Amino acid sequence: MNPRTATSLSIALVAAVAFFGCSKGTVEAPTPKPRTRVILLGTGNPNADPERHGPATAITVDDAVYLVDFGPGVVRRAAAAGLPMEKLSRAFATHLHHDHTSGYADLIFTPWTLERTEPLEVYGPPGIAKMTEHLLAAYSEDVALRLDGLEPANKAGYKVNAHEIAPGVIYKDDNVTVKAFAVPHGSWKYAFGYRFETTDRIIVISGDTTASPAVEENARGADVLLHEVICGAGLAKRTPDWKAYHTAFHTTAPDLGHIAARAKPKLLLLHHVLLSGCTEDQLLKEIYDAGFTGRTVIGKDLEVF
Repeated sequence: MNPRTATSLSIALVAAVAFFGCSKGTVEAPTPKPRTRVILLGTGNPNADPERHGPATAITVDDAVYLVDFGPGVVRRAAAAGLPMEKLSRAFATHLHHDHTSGYADLIFTPWTLERTEPLEVYGPPGIAKMTEHLLAAYSEDVALRLDGLEPANKAGYKVNAHEIAPGVIYKDDNVTVKAFAVPHGSWKYAFGYRFETTDRIIVISGDTTASPAVEENARGADVLLHEVICGAGLAKRTPDWKAYHTAFHTTAPDLGHIAARAKPKLLLLHHVLLSGCTEDQLLKEIYDAGFTGRTVIGKDLEVF
């Protein structure tokens, strides 16, 4: 028998074994695609990094979309992620810092001009209603011309129902239950994290915060903990003023490592990362040295988990 014939027979034998193995149920079925996904629309901070847009995250359940924060670039990042404009109708603000909210006008008006026909439902801390009122007033002439001028426009998609929240369950539908919890963020009186519970996953988003027992409690056993972080070694090198500021407003990598080690999320996903002169490897080492041994990822814009 020549080598080519032997090779052909070997391939045929492997194929036959695979076929009969399948028929006897020895091959496992493919893992079903999760209904719930986390899409990082913006992973940045106030720095004008063109690779990282302002903080914004989409949690999707099948074709339903829930946004957390709406930093600069949120709508175009949503388009890049393939999210339909008419589905951008529910959003949750962690707090009112401009890097988390300066895409708000874009979120109100752009999906409307692209055929969102229902009002935008927004949930956030006290102050979100006034912010909404002022933005609608600022663009009132634009709205009037779109409604009464030559450009076709529907009469509901630009409207906003702003819900000012307190800790507890703040939203529920057939897909998801959303719980808000208070977190400490420097001199902000109101700042929140969110826990999303769906049929197949638990997603916790810290918002901007210092090390918080509330984050640890809500993230215990979660599938994903999306958390902000600042490198501890880099923070130590900052000027006293900046060190005092960051210490009061953000969570160091060692502190986050301790939180994650106790909460044990399946995935620790990092955004709003402040390296402050560190490398990404140094920051990750600080987390692992603090005791967390699980999977940790520094997220990038448009990644999906």
